[in-house]
Amino acid sequence: MKKITLVIVLFFTFISYSQDDLLNELNSDVKIDSSVTSAFKGLKIVNLESTKLAAKKDFYFVIAHRFGSVKGGSKELFGLDQSTIRFSFIFGVSDWLNLGISRSSFNKTYDFTAKYKLLQQKENGLPFTVVGFNSLAINSAIDSDNFTSFEFKHRLTYLAELLISRKINDKISLQITPIIFHENYVQNTSQDNTQYALGGGGRYKISKFVTFNIDYAYHLNRVNNSPFNNPLSIGFDIETGGHVFQVHFTNSQPMYDAGFLTNTSGDWSKGDFFFGFNLSRVF
Repeated sequence: MKKITLVIVLFFTFISYSQDDLLNELNSDVKIDSSVTSAFKGLKIVNLESTKLAAKKDFYFVIAHRFGSVKGGSKELFGLDQSTIRFSFIFGVSDWLNLGISRSSFNKTYDFTAKYKLLQQKENGLPFTVVGFNSLAINSAIDSDNFTSFEFKHRLTYLAELLISRKINDKISLQITPIIFHENYVQNTSQDNTQYALGGGGRYKISKFVTFNIDYAYHLNRVNNSPFNNPLSIGFDIETGGHVFQVHFTNSQPMYDAGFLTNTSGDWSKGDFFFGFNLSRVF
């Protein structure tokens, strides 16, 4: 009986040792993913694109509204009597590539977008995330009968952005965005067709489901006699289950990138700004 007991003890000791040895061998091959994610809750900070991408096979439906200027007061219900709207459909082709199509009521604009991850922030590694963004906007509101020698190409605006973000900690994320875009047709003949801007923004996490966001873009070669301003927007992201609800105030009614960079009409210093929201639903 003692011999049987000894054999059993030795057997289980061997099994336990073998398991520990096997686990140590497996653990030596395990590579922990040190990617830093969730720098931003939404695909946009407010107006500017963020470095967040839709995950592979995720389908986003985004409804965005900008109401009229609050400057109209109670007579215009602080802008709620007026509205511009944008619908966007964005698909995660892969974890690093998104494709989208949108339609805005502002200038009856269609835009086609591509967003792609180039570099990912890592813990104790790469200090930032880099994402590329390109769009092609088509202004379908222009009445070609009012122009001589007008062609379809004059409706087009091309845009490229480099989104560079860093998640400082669980509460703070920052982003800088150099931008170049080319309008085939400009109303102001003094304005260069090829234009440049520098955007920036960030978010501060107030609670598990709410963040405060801000973004701004400085147009680098806007002509002096332009009636338009640089877009400045502030707002909140509210995460509610399957979607992110963004509410904000901005001096820009256009919601596509080339639109708010070139046609921001509001002026914060004169109380001329707009209430709006973005509602994203993921399928």
